[in-house]
Amino acid sequence: MAPRVLISDALSPAALAIFKEHGVEVDFQPELGKDKDKLAAIIGNYDGLAIRSATKVTAKILDNATNLKVIGRAGIGVDNVEIPAATAKGVIVMNTPFGNSITTAEHAIAMMFALARQIPSADASTQAGKWEKNRFMGVEITGKVLGIIGCGNIGSIVASRAIGLKMRVIAFDPFLSPERALELGVEKVDLDDLLARADIITLHTPMTAQTKNILSAENIAKTKKGVRIVNCARGGLVDEAALRAALDSGHVAGAAFDVFVEEPAKSNPLFGHPNVVATPHLGAATSEAQENVALQVAEQMSDYLIRGAISNAVNFPSITAEEAPKLKPFIALAERLGSFAGQLTESSIKRVTITYEGHVADLKTKALTAAAVAGLLRPSLADVNVVSAPSVAKERGIVIDEVTRAAVGDYESLITLAVETEKQTRAVAGTVFHDGKPRILSIKDIKVDAEFAPSMIYVTNEDKPGFIGRFASLLGEADVNIATFALGRDREGGSAIALVEVDGKVPAEVLAKIQTIPGVKQAKALKF
Repeated sequence: MAPRVLISDALSPAALAIFKEHGVEVDFQPELGKDKDKLAAIIGNYDGLAIRSATKVTAKILDNATNLKVIGRAGIGVDNVEIPAATAKGVIVMNTPFGNSITTAEHAIAMMFALARQIPSADASTQAGKWEKNRFMGVEITGKVLGIIGCGNIGSIVASRAIGLKMRVIAFDPFLSPERALELGVEKVDLDDLLARADIITLHTPMTAQTKNILSAENIAKTKKGVRIVNCARGGLVDEAALRAALDSGHVAGAAFDVFVEEPAKSNPLFGHPNVVATPHLGAATSEAQENVALQVAEQMSDYLIRGAISNAVNFPSITAEEAPKLKPFIALAERLGSFAGQLTESSIKRVTITYEGHVADLKTKALTAAAVAGLLRPSLADVNVVSAPSVAKERGIVIDEVTRAAVGDYESLITLAVETEKQTRAVAGTVFHDGKPRILSIKDIKVDAEFAPSMIYVTNEDKPGFIGRFASLLGEADVNIATFALGRDREGGSAIALVEVDGKVPAEVLAKIQTIPGVKQAKALKF
């Protein structure tokens, strides 16, 4: 059955064609973005939801999204999606960070020129029949210092354009490497240095706890007198009331804003000031950008729903279409190793160490780790999924370590999962053979070779004669059929394990009888 996608916002018709080319059924209902109740009522029928900014994907809507696998945002900002709720539900959230980058960067440059030459005010005055040539004295852009806060994709395009305008560009971005700064031709500085030196400040950073009000009253006071401030990124990066006060005092010469704390912005502290230019969130509003993000979101969602490829996800590692089929059997292996350990773990988990050896170490291990942690936590927290597992583990203070090694010994690939609890550390290892089936190879350093099966019994015992006969007899008497029987021991007469595949559910009374066999230390029913 073909996956189904709902488009609940106005989106270019080109997106519909892309979905259909990939074999995805698409339902175009752009009016649903403004009807939360109707959207909640029908969202359970869809595998994917394609949106722009009008649709608010709330926890209530996600509660009804029983089949939803992916949300695609045609644009950069995902403020209108409750990411934690989507993550907890196991829904991939994608955006399109590059489709409107040029358009947004160009708008920032346009706003900068509008400020420098007072174009909006001069236009209004001239069209009103006035000729106030002496009133609108501007400033040149050439030679001015442009301070960019956030030099990622859009910020770097702005930097390139500004350098072409013969401006000197300085940038504050904790994630900007010295090598990248050199490549862009910008000077990397700290925030205080930027505030003190910039003639014009433009913001191009996402809204986070660290960037909210990054231009606070305190930081605005640190700027050069006569600075001009441009914000085409996110409302809330600048304290609007503090900026208005700085505009009124003359410390800030002008501000150009495309985004506001509250949108649609019917009123705002900045409105009405003669040195403010305001536009209604037009950063991505060009026909080219809307076409680009529509095509991009349709491609990304189709790739995920049809081939398992994940790109530009905000809550899961990216996986290319080429990587997806290679990862799939190892994701199954990692999840089952985690499930094995999780079903045997009865005390609080402190640390999980996952070691990848051989070819698997070259794959996207973040995705494999997420699968392993999901399997580990699911026995005690039933609603954990591959998407939510890393954040759930972090919330519970569980340390997750990844180790990769090139050499692997007897196997092309090997995954070892070690779980440290308050009482012990238990390690389990496995691989995927050429038949694509995950296999368990060792438990607590005891070698064993078994496929994972829906119903299994795990037994640890002393390596003494008679165990196998008594064990098999008990199962036979209870009419429990043995499908496969894997054994392992550390040494003759030492510790031994049995991993037994059985048909159907294992009754509790059978497990209790197994526990009475002499030498048995633990007997546990496992489900995979």
